[in-house]
Amino acid sequence: MKQISTNKAPAAIGPYSQAIISGNILFCSGQIPLDPETGAIPEGVEAQAEQALTNVKNLIESAGGKIDNVVKTTVFIKDMDDFGKINEIYAKYFTEPFPARSCVEVARLPKDVLLEVEAIVEL
Repeated sequence: MKQISTNKAPAAIGPYSQAIISGNILFCSGQIPLDPETGAIPEGVEAQAEQALTNVKNLIESAGGKIDNVVKTTVFIKDMDDFGKINEIYAKYFTEPFPARSCVEVARLPKDVLLEVEAIVEL
């Protein structure tokens, strides 16, 4: 296993790695919509989706991967009513064939953000 760390995505805020490579698979920890440079969290679900997915993309690229090679994502959202808005932003980052995906409504996320996204990528 190889640990991946980058300053282009939020630092881990607990005892975990930003990402781990095992064989030719990259496992990205959940990315929240925290700007890694400023520590700011944008307002609104669309802006938060953009930031979280940008963080995922940056983490993948720091490991030498491409977002086009994502095979599975999990999206945790605070309000399932935001599903359509999040899908619109999500579609800007992924093309067909789209990765497999799970989307789960949760009661609370770190820093009280509105969503978190994790990814599994073939390198």
